[in-house]
Amino acid sequence: MKYIFVTGGVVSSLGKGVATASLGALLRARGYKVTAVKVDPYINIDAGTMRPYEHGEVFVTASGAETDLDLGNYERFLDLDVPEGSNLTTGQVYQEVIRRERAGDYLSQTVQVIPHVTDEIKRRIRTAGEKAGAEIVIVEVGGTVGDMESLPFLEAIRQFRFDEGEENTLYLHLTLVPYLGTSNEFKTKPTQHSVAALRSYGISPDIVMVRSKERLPEDITKKIALFTSVRANRVFSSYDVPHVYEVPTALEEQGLGKAVEALLHLEPNLPNLSVWQKAVRVIKAPAREVTIALAGKYTAMPDAYLSLLESLTHAGIANDARVNIRWVNAEELEGDPASYFQDVHGILVPGGFGIRGIEGKIRAAQYARTQKVPYLGICLGMQIAVIEYARHVVGLDGANSTEFDPYAQHKVIDLMPEQLEVAGMGGTMRLGDWPMDLLGGTRIAQLYGVPQGGTVKERHRHRFEVNPAYTAQLQAAGLVISGVTPGVAGRGAGLVESIELTDHPFFVAMQAHPEFKSRPMRPSPPFAGFIAAALDR
Repeated sequence: MKYIFVTGGVVSSLGKGVATASLGALLRARGYKVTAVKVDPYINIDAGTMRPYEHGEVFVTASGAETDLDLGNYERFLDLDVPEGSNLTTGQVYQEVIRRERAGDYLSQTVQVIPHVTDEIKRRIRTAGEKAGAEIVIVEVGGTVGDMESLPFLEAIRQFRFDEGEENTLYLHLTLVPYLGTSNEFKTKPTQHSVAALRSYGISPDIVMVRSKERLPEDITKKIALFTSVRANRVFSSYDVPHVYEVPTALEEQGLGKAVEALLHLEPNLPNLSVWQKAVRVIKAPAREVTIALAGKYTAMPDAYLSLLESLTHAGIANDARVNIRWVNAEELEGDPASYFQDVHGILVPGGFGIRGIEGKIRAAQYARTQKVPYLGICLGMQIAVIEYARHVVGLDGANSTEFDPYAQHKVIDLMPEQLEVAGMGGTMRLGDWPMDLLGGTRIAQLYGVPQGGTVKERHRHRFEVNPAYTAQLQAAGLVISGVTPGVAGRGAGLVESIELTDHPFFVAMQAHPEFKSRPMRPSPPFAGFIAAALDR
């Protein structure tokens, strides 16, 4: 395998994840088997218990790992399911080193950062590449060069060049070149210092990628090359573009793919970038437009819904339409929701945890149902739809979820039985890919291309479910249970996976998170159907 290591400097949140994913897309477009690994220096074992407002979305992989949102970018850009172990944290590394020390694996040795911690980091990176069957592994090192937490990881990737050889390793450093309007000039000094800091750890970048407001002038590129000892044709400008799907083509036009081929001694190939060219065309010049209201509780932090937003974009591309988002704070919906939804074409209620904003989400589902506005409910959004239907159609006053009211009169949403004995919080939910049996003749079965019924897989992240004790009443009142989990021991028909209404233009809700499997080239079926219905409204 060959390895590309992406580091960052100057400031955080420069877009290393998008740069990593875009480079992977360029190599995939050339026919190479590529995977990506995210190194997060925090001590948490995973991202599952982090606050959305601080860390953004928790992305769930097929294997059930709760990871950094950059893993979602990797899967979307590379069109693959990253294998288990693709999100590597300090907590995971030290947990394993300490376990091995207690087991006697290091007997007679003094356990140290070098070589024991760095060897574990290298082992995990190699293992992730082997599980993916990759020819090229791109490793993004989180944080900024100079951070104390990153030091063991920088030392580990430094050692890779000695282990694997120059022809099999490449270092790409992403920095910031700010533009000062007062003096009307780009400032390269932060980049110079950032590269110098990286060199102080024994790593000399082969490629420098620069984040900037605009594409850098040639003289600035040459200056950066001179002061960082990197060839001018290996200094690339990652300038601001209207949408992230423009980044791969912008970097390819500058020659990034060719530079990587030369540095890693790869066979030159002509890339097929038609997917990205089509996506950019639709995003820039769509045939139609549609407005979707997203009624959530983390609306001040759009990254908390990153995969949802990308799935709506993918659905728009499939329907040759621009999808405009109207952010609706669910807490504000606890009054009359009509003023928020009168001129929207669809309503989406996403997942989430905790009681805040729940009554507002219930009103959003009620408005969509009664006013015949296309509705898509995701995870909690399905549970909300069931609560609303139980209250206002079935007539079960006080219907609720035990997550919000443990003493509810009608617990139509309840804790999954296997969760009753769970004590810890991290990695204990129902996670990863799970099968769904779809009922023939339903809308969701048609969306997934199995109109006669069939089994599909989607990602999950939840603890609560529709209470089986109420399914008969809900169905008798007209709610269609269109999908269930097969093979749940002692549970009869299985857990409710999806619901819908037949007397509605589009009212579909799922317990799963289909947004995690959506791609620009393969949009999620429920999202594509939702946008198609919204366009017809």
